[in-house]
Amino acid sequence: MSKKKKFRSFIFNTLAGVRELVVAVMDLIILTGCCTLLYWLIQFGQRDSLFFMQGSVENPHFWVAQFALLILSVFMFLLLFRAYASLWQYASGREYLTVIASGSCGYVLYLLFSRLVLQRSLAPVFALLIVTLAIAIMLAARMLYRHYRELGLAQTLAKQRTPIIVVGAGGAGVMVLDEMVRSTNTAYRPVCLVDDDPKKIGRMIHGIHIEGPVARMSEIIARYGTKEVLVAMPSVDRHRIREIFELCSALKCRVRILPDVLNLSTGSSLTKQMREVSIDDLLGREPVVLEDDRLDDLLRDKVVMVTGGGGSIGSELCRQIAKHAPRRLVVVDIYENNAYDIQQELLFKYKDSLDLCVEIASVRDAHKIDRLFDRYRPQVVLHAAAHKHVPLMEHCPEEAVRNNVFGTYNVASAADRFGVDRFILISTDKAVNPTNVMGASKRLCEMIVQSFAHSKTQFAAVRFGNVLGSNGSVIPLFKRQIQNGGPVTITDKRIIRYFMTIPEAAQLVLLAGAMAERSEIFVLDMGSPVSILELAENLIRLSGFTPYEDIEIKETGLRPGEKLYEELLTRSENLTETSSAKIFIERQKQPITPSELQEKFRALNAALAKDDAAALVETMHAIVPTFRPAEVVNAEAIADLDYKHAVHK
Repeated sequence: MSKKKKFRSFIFNTLAGVRELVVAVMDLIILTGCCTLLYWLIQFGQRDSLFFMQGSVENPHFWVAQFALLILSVFMFLLLFRAYASLWQYASGREYLTVIASGSCGYVLYLLFSRLVLQRSLAPVFALLIVTLAIAIMLAARMLYRHYRELGLAQTLAKQRTPIIVVGAGGAGVMVLDEMVRSTNTAYRPVCLVDDDPKKIGRMIHGIHIEGPVARMSEIIARYGTKEVLVAMPSVDRHRIREIFELCSALKCRVRILPDVLNLSTGSSLTKQMREVSIDDLLGREPVVLEDDRLDDLLRDKVVMVTGGGGSIGSELCRQIAKHAPRRLVVVDIYENNAYDIQQELLFKYKDSLDLCVEIASVRDAHKIDRLFDRYRPQVVLHAAAHKHVPLMEHCPEEAVRNNVFGTYNVASAADRFGVDRFILISTDKAVNPTNVMGASKRLCEMIVQSFAHSKTQFAAVRFGNVLGSNGSVIPLFKRQIQNGGPVTITDKRIIRYFMTIPEAAQLVLLAGAMAERSEIFVLDMGSPVSILELAENLIRLSGFTPYEDIEIKETGLRPGEKLYEELLTRSENLTETSSAKIFIERQKQPITPSELQEKFRALNAALAKDDAAALVETMHAIVPTFRPAEVVNAEAIADLDYKHAVHK
């Protein structure tokens, strides 16, 4: 132990000893005082045999000796029962019982010793009265000390804690309120509850007033002057959270919520489970839950390979696959840092219960892909490896073709040759009527999947919109801009996009894999599109700022190949329902044949050989009939009354 630690230990022990000595002296003073007080009181009262021994009342030595013996007997048991070893600011019933037991045992010892040994004693009732009064005063002194400490601590904590309004006076609200009031470890001090129930409004819980209704949040926040709000309603839907958030954000309040009922950890501190309102909560629709018994049939005891397994979607696929006990999970990725991160996460969580293999490889390398398929013999392949950034692929179209198109073909053809049961391609809504190279390359990937319609392997593609929080998505960009004080930049205030969460995307991919039969393209019903401008404004509010006042929002102009809106499907009549209410299949025209696909590949290879980006893009326009210039599509969108209605809505 270092000298500094030894010195601290010495000081602590010394102070503890001083505290014990002070309490012990206080008890001796109380015992002595009680003896003296009762002695003087009876001097003015009636003297009878109940209180005095015959022939002893006039002898002062008798009183001194008897009082000393009584005090010593009680004090000895206080020491024996370690009554001074407790920290009385945290005293409970056990500490109080120790004092009572010490007094009782001391009283009995006094009577036995004085009568059997000394043959003289105070009257039992008189001695009992002294001990009872002394115990009462000692307990009262300790309770007052504890109350004083608690009051002082409460006042200190009240100054240090952040005042917070708790929305919801139901079960969860009362539990979190109780924790805030009683615990010394929470950082929050509740100032009021807010509820819509008229029977609760105006009442109090733990001394905290219940205000309401929630529609008066702005007024309530202004009255109490707090900047923190907790929504303690785990079962509340996202529409309600959004309403409360909008009421609070006008006053620059920070809004937190408790997790939903399924994610609440029992036995854990509720205040520690509080989380920030996320942009997911403000999407305006409930999360799509696609859990299905068929996922177990697809994954359990199977060898599953995920290409691009370290990316946003790929890593979430790995997490969800691991829950279904595959025989082996093979993660393939060219970026070693991402692959390492998901490897360590899964090993930490599942340890030896998951057979996990991580391979660093590029899907462009056909020979390496073949070796991996030969080594692991996967039964299910989820192909998430791809370049996805629209502006970068516009600048480097050859990389989109080599990685997305030929990389997908390498993996798909290996799946066909090695007899994989199911192959699932991760596609995008940008493949529908593409206006950029990335979208056109993903449309070609869908064509590759369709060209294997006669394979023994069940091929399928899964098409969905933008993924919230994925690498390179707009949300992380906005957050960085907000952290730097703005401005937040958007290309066009009229842009609308479909959004889904990473878990939703991963669930869709897996369930589509379970449904796959004949090279289908699966599409998720993602509800209404979201305005990017509204998304930016909400993110600014979530960060505690006011849009256009604290953080500016600036337009930078549409980037090359960027649409004002994305399409999941061209027309609703192209949809076929599935057994899942949220998943549809796009009706396809005559699928592309393998020979037609090879003809397109020859054209692409010829364009790549020219090392001319413009020529390559022109070739892609020729071989992807729906690939149209972004300027033309956007002009049509601006003139579309339906689009205008969606924006104003």
